[in-house]
Parts: sequence; structure tokens; C-alpha cells
Amino acid sequence: MRTLTLALASTLYGMWLSTASARSIVKGCPGYSASHVTTTSHGLHALLTLNGPPCNIYGQDIADLALTVRADTDSRLHIHISDTANTQFQIPESVLPLDKGAGTDKRHSSLQFVHTHSKTSGFGFKVLRGGKPIFDTTGHPLVFEDQYLELTSNVPADANIYGLGESPNWFRRDPQNTTITLWNRDVADPLGENVYGSHSVFMELRDKQFHGCYLHNSHGMDVILANQTVQFRVLGGTLDLYFFAGPSALSVVDQYTQLVGRPNRIPYWALGFHNCRFGYTGVGEVNQVIANYSAARIPLEAAWTDIEYMDSTRDFTFDNANYPLDKMRKQLDYLHARGQKMVLITDPAIHVNDSYGTYTRGQELDVFIKNADGSEYIGQVWPGYTTFPDWFAPNVSRWWSDELKRYFEALPIDGMWIDMNEPASFCIGSCGSGRPRDEVPTPPWVAKPPGRPLDRNNRLLVPPYAINNHETELSSKTVETIAVHANGVAEYHVHNLYGLMESRATYDFLRAYRPNVRPFVLSRSTFAGSGALVSHWTGDNAATWQDLHVSIASTFDFGIFGIPMVGADICGFYRNTTEELCARWVQLGAFYPFSRSHNSRWLRPQEPYRWPSVAESARRALGVRYALLSYIYTCYQNAVERGWPVARPLVFEYPHMTETAGNDRQMLVGDSILVSPVLLKGDRSVDAFFPPGRWFDWYNHSLIDGIGANVTLDAPLEHINVHIRGGRIVPVQQPEMTTAKLRQNDFELIVAADADGTAAGQLYMDDGETLDTPHRWLDFNFYQRSLWIDQRSGTYAISRPLAKLVLLGVHGVRDVFVNGVMATCAISASRTSTVITGLSIDLNRKSRVTFA
Repeated sequence: MRTLTLALASTLYGMWLSTASARSIVKGCPGYSASHVTTTSHGLHALLTLNGPPCNIYGQDIADLALTVRADTDSRLHIHISDTANTQFQIPESVLPLDKGAGTDKRHSSLQFVHTHSKTSGFGFKVLRGGKPIFDTTGHPLVFEDQYLELTSNVPADANIYGLGESPNWFRRDPQNTTITLWNRDVADPLGENVYGSHSVFMELRDKQFHGCYLHNSHGMDVILANQTVQFRVLGGTLDLYFFAGPSALSVVDQYTQLVGRPNRIPYWALGFHNCRFGYTGVGEVNQVIANYSAARIPLEAAWTDIEYMDSTRDFTFDNANYPLDKMRKQLDYLHARGQKMVLITDPAIHVNDSYGTYTRGQELDVFIKNADGSEYIGQVWPGYTTFPDWFAPNVSRWWSDELKRYFEALPIDGMWIDMNEPASFCIGSCGSGRPRDEVPTPPWVAKPPGRPLDRNNRLLVPPYAINNHETELSSKTVETIAVHANGVAEYHVHNLYGLMESRATYDFLRAYRPNVRPFVLSRSTFAGSGALVSHWTGDNAATWQDLHVSIASTFDFGIFGIPMVGADICGFYRNTTEELCARWVQLGAFYPFSRSHNSRWLRPQEPYRWPSVAESARRALGVRYALLSYIYTCYQNAVERGWPVARPLVFEYPHMTETAGNDRQMLVGDSILVSPVLLKGDRSVDAFFPPGRWFDWYNHSLIDGIGANVTLDAPLEHINVHIRGGRIVPVQQPEMTTAKLRQNDFELIVAADADGTAAGQLYMDDGETLDTPHRWLDFNFYQRSLWIDQRSGTYAISRPLAKLVLLGVHGVRDVFVNGVMATCAISASRTSTVITGLSIDLNRKSRVTFA
């Protein structure tokens, strides 16, 4: 009931906000007229001038605009509306380099641009695919002011729109009462509000096909779905739009990540199971946690430690009493000897203290954000009064890399976790200015942060249009919007870029420090293009059943955003979890691309070995995950090469079925594995939707013939339902406690035949560590009772053979021939499966396996 109440309140508030303001906001605005239209082979250029007296709703109308339209590729159309004076802030190419595309003849483009003129609303345009509009601004005046842009497109009343965020919510955005605000914010995952990252990209399913749209703009904004429209309301910049033709969901993400950057290559170990807790008392407790995982026979790939390892929570230091460096080194050596890893946290805020070398060296190199008077901007974070690196400062990369080098030389950890990088601050304004240099405010700092009078006449502090940021002002809990960067730009314009820029500086250091080792960086704050640098977790969620459910949608969102390596804190970060909730969460979390248990101090510990049912749930679900890691790694390589999400909603694979449009209760891993978790307290069964086709139970290989309807499945407390899609071939290995041991095991193939007796799959392998590793792509095809293993590309030597075949839906096998030679093997059969063991097939050569 509480979930329903929260959802209803959010719905009613969103309905009031969107409908009440959308109808009145553009009253009296003249729009623009197009003139001096010049066509090119790739598109056109035009001048847009105000179509009447300015309305000056939330600033000063800009009279003269430039319109540029370009077919970047045959599936991507770029439309840019900018001020001719070129004074509006635009994202620098150095911050987010975009793929411009070679340009294509507009006659051959999948997307066409058409512009129109109305006496009442002025200039409008349509983006057409196959002669039908996928974006249509006609009837809505364009508003372009110095601090307010508004662009509105018509959409169907029942539009299926996905993406836009970061905002924890249900996956399909309600087309009639949704407001999504983009302003990076340190907050504990409230439903429907803006949180840590900003992603102004969405995809829409229309007429059973997908298309996409991305607004390249770093300013705060609201994106409102109401009154059969999608409306951008932006606090500045330009309207720099990219449209993606699709027509599949995967091709939209492919086209988007081609523009902003493909997902980064992660190390293989990152796909293992991770553990962290904010509040471990010392290195000895962490050592005991590591041992407890081993004793419980629950896989543990990496041990993480939060800020408590630091000396007074200052970056690049170690607490000599509880986390002395020598003991941390011993812990790292212990982990490495067992094929495990260590990841530690780093925050961007730097303690203002003249005895703290990281601060004094940064001050000497002039790398910190400034106040308007040129003094250091001093906020307040965990160590006390803090400065913030200015990622636009000329010397900042040199300083950051030098500090990281000192840190890594002291303790060569395996990965970095960068947090609080919205950036977060516990006070409003430069609250540490004028305070004694070494003063530390009395905790709890977040209870009563120092304030400052709000200058309501300063339009960078209080812009005329108020986005739906759920704080008292834009500067709440972050760096003040009037703070100044080294390039002279106010924080107002670049706030949403902070996490991206820290990610790039950190990634670049790791690439230089370990030139041939794949970096692993986990970042809380993200922006378009972050996926090329970092992975992400969904932040400070709560131990509630609602947050368990919403985590699926958030994982899907980041697949659209080009950050496929994503997951939520398993069992919830804040509030005390329960045994039942944690059991269900570890089952679902075993299938997040990034899988980590984490919670806050002051709460009960919740490592999965704490309860018998949770421990058993973890062993079972993580056993499935580790068995599937070669398959998941293959899925991730498709993300690297094509942007394709690892975790997918059913609608991505079945867009023609209305039942899948809003389904965020199940998760596909790749295109072959369907996970149907329990999401409600007390349930011991789950109603799972099965699209038409064969679906085989992971555990007992029983068959469900899907007809496009729900099937009620038993789901005891320690069980999660997993099914293999008919028509697919899935590579697996016997699970182990670490990925290092797992990679030493022989390969197996699960061949799940469809009703026609065919199946297909693939396997990607490399060394999982280096950047210049050879690779090998294999294609598997099963038809006419033969399995073909084809070498697509690469020279990587796969050391383990194919030793076992599980044929689902294939019967009557008496003999097995490998490349025409009868194999010596064991064959066992059941009603739905045939299992063949004792094989030793070299996966480095082309082979044919025939079943007689």
C-alpha cells in the first residue's frame, strides 16, 4: 500500500506540474521565421529571426539564430539551432568529443528534415523516417532566450518513451504526466526526482519501431511529457539535437554510442561479485569479511572499502590506527594471491589544510574552483572545509595524476571508485571562506549546514525559470552556481559535466600509469559519454521492495545511456534490510551487469552470509552468474563494439508485443537469458511473461511453450527463475569462487533449439586484462542436427576445450561425430534434454559436430 501511495503522489504532482505550466508557458511567444535557406548535399543552412515582438518569458529573446541540418550518417541526423553571435555556452569538444560522421547524401539518409511556417507559431520542423514523422515541432513556437530554451514535439497520446535521467522511476515514462529534471544532485534515490547524472537522450517505440533523440546540452533542464508532447525546457546553451533512425532498440543505442563514445573495455574480473560497506571499523574487519565469504562458499571477486580507510576522510591517505598502510598492503597481497581484487573510494573534495600535501600542491598549481573575487571556493564535505578540483584548470590533470601516482605507489589497488562527484557539498556557498585554515566543523555536518543570504537578483543563482530540482535552490548540496572555473565559465553552465570530467582525468591517469591494463573506474555522477570511461552504480538506494523493483528500470535506463556496466546496491544502501528482501535482492543482483553488495554504517550488516536463506540464495544465483560469465563477457564485448546493453527489457527483443512495452519486472541478459525475479514481499510464486517460442528452465531444462502470456512459476525463497530462450546457443563454464579459477575450466555449450530445430550463438574471448590482447570471435550455428563452430576473427588461443554439450529440445542422439570422426563420449537423455560429456573439441579451429 505504501508503494501505491508513493507512486500516486508522484503521479499527481507530476500531472500538476506538467499540465499546469505547459499550457501557459509559451503564451504570446512569436516563434521564428526561416530565411536565407541554403541547401547542401548533406542538409541545409538557414537564418532564423524572431517572428514578432519578443516575449522574454524567462530572459531575453535572442533575435537571430542559425539553423544547421546535416545527415551525419545514413542513420543519424544532426540539427543545431544556435545564436548567430555564438555567445551561448556550448560543451567544449575537449570535454566530450563527438563523432561527427563522414556526412551522407541526404537523399540516401534514413531520416529526412522538413521545415514549415505557421502564422501563429512560426518556424517548425519535422524529422521523417519512411515518410512518417518521428519528431514534429509544428504548432509549437520555438523559444530561444539567453537563459531559457523551449522546444516541443508532438507525440502520440500513448507514446512509449524510454530513457532521460538520471531519475529512479519505472522504465516506460508516463507520456501524460512525467517531468524529468536534469541537474546532478547528491540525494538518496527518491522516486521520480533528479539524482546523480544527466542524460538527455530518449528512445521512442512507435509503430513497432524505435527511434532516438539526444540533446547535447550541459545546462539544467526539465523534460516534460504531457498533452501529447515532449518538451525540453533548458536553462541556457543551444539546441544541439541528434536523431537516430533505429529501427531496432539495439540500433538506436548503437547509433547513439557511435556519437558519444562506445562503452569502455572492462577487465574480466569486474564481472565477478563485489562486496563493500560504509562503516567497516578497520582492516581486520574487512579481512574477516573476506574470510567469511570463503567459509560460506559464496564467490567474492573484489573487496571494497569506503572512506573510513582514510586519515580523517582525506583523499590519498590511510588511517594509521584502523587501516595502517602496512596492513592494507598485506590485505592486497592476500587478495591477489587468491585471484581477488581491491577497490577503494576517492572523493573529489580536498580538505583545506596547510599540512595536507594534496591540498598545498594543488594550491601551488592553482587547480581549484574559485569564487568570483578570485579566492578559493571552499565548501564542506567529509573532511570538513574543502576545495574542489577545477577540471578546466590548465594544471589540474598534472596535479591529479601526480596525487594518484603517489597513492598507487603506496598501495597498487586494482580499481577506483569515484564518489560524491556531482559535486556534493554539505553547505550552500563558499561556507569555508574566511574560516581558520585548519578548522573542522562539528559533525553531524549535514544536520545544520551553514548558509548564506540568497541573492535573488543574481540570475545565475536564481534563474528566471525554476527547473523541478527538489532542493531549496540550484546551489543546494553542491558547488554554488556562481563559482568560476579557470576558463571564466560559471558553474551554472557546466555543473552537470563535473563527474564526466573527473572520470576522464581518472581514466587518463590509469591509462598512462598502467599503459596496457584496462582501467576499472566506478563513478556515481555521469553524463553523455561517461560509458567510454567508467561504470556506474545507481547510488544510495533504500532497502525497500519498491527500490528492488525500480533497480531493474534503472539498469535498463543506463543501457540506453551507453553505460551498460551498471547495478544497484544489493539489499539496499540505507534502511535496515530484512532476510526475505535481501534473499530476493541477491537473486536479482546476481544478474545486474555490475553486481555488488553495499550498505551504510549505523545499519545492520547485510553481507549475504549473514542469514542462511540469503547465503543459499547467493550460492545458487551467483552460481548461475559465474557459469554464464563467458556469455556475459561476450554480451559486454557487443557493448564495446556496438553499444548494445547487457541487461535488456523484453520490449527491446519483442517490440511488436504491447505486453512488453511497460514490462520492467523481468530482465533479459543479452538476448538469450530471461530472469523473472520475485519483487513483492511474501510471494512464493511469480507471474512471468513468456513471448511466443520455446523457453527452457535453467535448472531442470523443463520446457515452456510461450504463447505471449503470463505463466505462474513457483519461486521458493531461495530460488530465482531463469530461462534459456529457444533458438539460442549459450556458452558456459563450471562456476568457481573467482573469475581467475573459472577461466581455467572447460567450456560447455547449451544448445536450446527452437521449434524448427535451429539455434545460434557466439563466444568472445581474450585475456580479460590487457588492451592489446589478441581476441577470438566464434559463431555457433545448429541446424539439421549439426553444430557448426566457425572462426569469425582473431588469433587469441583459447586454452580450454569444449567438453560438454547440453542439447535442449533435441532427441534421439545415439552417436556424436566431430569433423567426421566418431567421438568417444557419454550420452544421457531426459524428456527435454540430451547431455553429452567427455568431449575435447579445440575451439581455436573450425569444427562440425554431427548428432546421429
